[in-house]
Amino acid sequence: MLVGTSACGGNGSAKASGEDAKASGKASASASPSPTKPAGPPMLLDTITPQTGTTVGVAMPVSVIFTNPVAAKARATVEKHMKVSASQPVAGAWHWMGDKRADWRPKTYWPSNTTVKIDADLTGVSNGNGRYGVHSYTHTFKIGDDVRADVSVTGHTMKVTRNGEAVRTLSINAGSAEYPTWNGTMAVIDKQEKVHMTSCSVGISCDKGSANYYDLTLPWDVHLTQSGTYVHYSTGDPTPGSGSARGSHGCVHLSLSDAKWFYGQVKQGDPVTITGSSRAKAPADNGYADFNLEWDQWLAGSASGEQTTATL
Repeated sequence: MLVGTSACGGNGSAKASGEDAKASGKASASASPSPTKPAGPPMLLDTITPQTGTTVGVAMPVSVIFTNPVAAKARATVEKHMKVSASQPVAGAWHWMGDKRADWRPKTYWPSNTTVKIDADLTGVSNGNGRYGVHSYTHTFKIGDDVRADVSVTGHTMKVTRNGEAVRTLSINAGSAEYPTWNGTMAVIDKQEKVHMTSCSVGISCDKGSANYYDLTLPWDVHLTQSGTYVHYSTGDPTPGSGSARGSHGCVHLSLSDAKWFYGQVKQGDPVTITGSSRAKAPADNGYADFNLEWDQWLAGSASGEQTTATL
């Protein structure tokens, strides 16, 4: 599980690698025999997401975080020892986000009601930097309903669908011209009933006298990027929509009732796609924005290329 800055806005792209919470997405490990490779310190995983037993959305990648860098020369071997299986076979590939994070995503979204399993049998496998795996890791999770949210910044709307059927269209405000919202598709990282958001934590302003200063605890928060993008309710923008388009510091604002409703609809891995902003697409590693890369771009970051999942 990724943990990001708890505030809207900011112009930086928080990187996922190395910033994952130890308690939230710990890989379940089982002891394995000592490697037959030359002795060296262990190669370990910090997290595997999603957690075993969870139900996630159709845009959720398998995201593996290593505790130490994996050398480029070792990545093809490491990828081959991280087997992805599914009850409905799909084409997909690994992609490295730096030297500590590898994500596996399907070429297109997962089919709903698919069971997915990741077997990371890394015992004896080298990371290319003198470390060797000493554990195997297994996570099994399920893809739930196909819930999607499409946000139009210029239209001030969010259209929510479930399994291809329209559910509701909500009024929204997105980022201002000074603090535009990220474009692109961002899979939900997590959600919290309340989040403490400050302008200082994302580098907007630490000056209490500034018009852009804020220090608020706000409800019904759906987390989209590590750099601090949320869909949520704001006391400073209680009736969002085209008639009151104040503009946020980068978040997507909903009314209180709509924010509570949307919070109840979405889960980790559901795609929220934002269009019409002046900002670029969120970088793929700013949370789980994996689908912001075209397939050829995704494969360019893979050491073993496209593969089809084994069948469960």
